[in-house]
Amino acid sequence: MPDVLVAGGGPTGLLAAFELERAGLDVLVLERDVRPTTQSKALALQPRSIEVLQDRGLLAAVEPHIEARLPAGHFSGIPIDYADLPTRFPYQLGVEQAHVAAAIEARLRTPVLRGAAVTAVKQDGEGVTVTAGGRDHRAGWLVAADGGHSTIRKLLGAAFPGTPTRISLVVADVTLARKPAGLADGWQLPAGTSGFLLPLSGGRYRAIVGGEEQQRLARDAPVTAGELQRALTDAHGPGIEVGEVLWASRFGDAARQLERYRHGRVVFAGDAAHIHLPVGGQGLNLGLQDSVNLGWKLAAQVRGHAPDGLLDSYHDERHPVAARALLSTRAQGGLGMPDPYAAAAREVVAGLLAVPEARRSIAWELSGIGITYPGILGRATDVPVAPDGRAVLVGASPPAGWADRVETRDGAEPQLVRPDGYVVWAGGPGLDAELRRWFGPPRKTADRRRAQKLPFADQPPSTG
Repeated sequence: MPDVLVAGGGPTGLLAAFELERAGLDVLVLERDVRPTTQSKALALQPRSIEVLQDRGLLAAVEPHIEARLPAGHFSGIPIDYADLPTRFPYQLGVEQAHVAAAIEARLRTPVLRGAAVTAVKQDGEGVTVTAGGRDHRAGWLVAADGGHSTIRKLLGAAFPGTPTRISLVVADVTLARKPAGLADGWQLPAGTSGFLLPLSGGRYRAIVGGEEQQRLARDAPVTAGELQRALTDAHGPGIEVGEVLWASRFGDAARQLERYRHGRVVFAGDAAHIHLPVGGQGLNLGLQDSVNLGWKLAAQVRGHAPDGLLDSYHDERHPVAARALLSTRAQGGLGMPDPYAAAAREVVAGLLAVPEARRSIAWELSGIGITYPGILGRATDVPVAPDGRAVLVGASPPAGWADRVETRDGAEPQLVRPDGYVVWAGGPGLDAELRRWFGPPRKTADRRRAQKLPFADQPPSTG
């Protein structure tokens, strides 16, 4: 029986499984799709997510698929320069979500179970039973990373308050039989939602349209080549001709968030916990950061050494971050509305973001570099995470009983770094208190799980 079930084989669920496995747990990922998706979906890795993938040895598999390195993010299409961010990666990576997912999945110890759509969830004091693909699966815990239309969220009746859709858009991967010279020849920031085009690999293009016709059509109406042709012609003139529609979906600007991320032995992450307008390149990155925050905490809970409240600190730390992202994307959506009042507000905001301090504040937020949590000293910029999911203690010796949870390293600047890369102690008194706060009481005898060879233990930590 696995220690943890993960529902959802997208990047959020896969990275959660990866984090749990490298901490020594047995994990089974349940995915409803029979085969990995070829849909491009999200296209932006923000600097903080790039750091996370690099430090876990996952970035190398993504690099061959990178379409662009973008030196700026954007706030509703208003460029936000990343050049002076304090990171090894002061840029966004343009890469299809499918390639990020594939890179993580390839590193899992247990293969993803596909064709396993969740239909029922029951939990008790000892664990969770999930019916998926017509079979029952049992584990101590369930990570629900099953997307914005989360079945698990609905099965549990979890409240998902927020704001409804006001505008409707279509996103599609298409081929073009013809296009004007110079159109969509390279990656650029979106200037609006009507007729946006971006080149992908293999002769494909990402299209986003949100004109009058999209507002009239029902959410479940099929997206046709004719509809996309009309919208792209309106935006770019008669010189463009849609070839094949490879994938298309309707979406809106609804913004919702779970009131609580934990429901008993079920913990939510990614789009299952929060949805918003996909503007500014936030969604994929929010989910990845949920996973690295949750993974080590849930592993500690399973292995029996989590201090009181550690698992619930996942909600306490990540819920405000997503709430801020919902606020940001609502604002960006408002600035993009096709009316003179939105245009006026956009002009004012663009002027404000020309002020260096304002631009820097938004850059830190969008990139993830500036995100931290209460009681945290900051992000570790030059201390790679431990390959086996332990914390890292630099330049100091821990009290006895911590070897199963803390890796020690030499260094001139003392630091205690959580497994998700955040500093909780930086020299002076208080080391024992911080160890107990985040990692529970010291053990008198070695944890038998830790004595086993853990996955990835022979992989040296990345130096970036």
